[in-house]
Amino acid sequence: MRTSYRSLLLGLFGAVAILLPPKAAPALEIISAENPDEILNIAKGFGSAILVESSSGKPLIRGRINGIPYLVFFFGCDDRGDSCDDIGFYASWKKSTVSLSDINDWNYKNRFGTASLRENGNPVLDMQVNLQYGVTPENFEDVFVWWAVALRSFNEHLDE
Repeated sequence: MRTSYRSLLLGLFGAVAILLPPKAAPALEIISAENPDEILNIAKGFGSAILVESSSGKPLIRGRINGIPYLVFFFGCDDRGDSCDDIGFYASWKKSTVSLSDINDWNYKNRFGTASLRENGNPVLDMQVNLQYGVTPENFEDVFVWWAVALRSFNEHLDE
């Protein structure tokens, strides 16, 4: 008799559980290139930063980390400059004495940030980031940490 009563109770609890609406999962906060203000807020945690509009109408962040100026370009945007997919970090230096060998040495030894020489011989550093489906705020903050490391390291490399 006890087994029947226990089976009946388990059946009732199971039926009630099936009839109750499912509990909604908590919303996951995501950072994407579709919301430049979120990216700006994280950038401000690393130094000064402002959001402006580029000459092509796309968002553009101008910032400084440890006194080094940089830009964040937005790519894959629609015609209005909205719904962007990706971003690119960019910094340049006025040091035309840097050799291609110095640039190659940097690129060989470093994972984050790609160095190159402009036509005028000045070095630049850039880092592309795919944000098409978004990332967590923690992941994106880590992207900024790596950009800050790359900026500092490349700046030191140029001073050697």
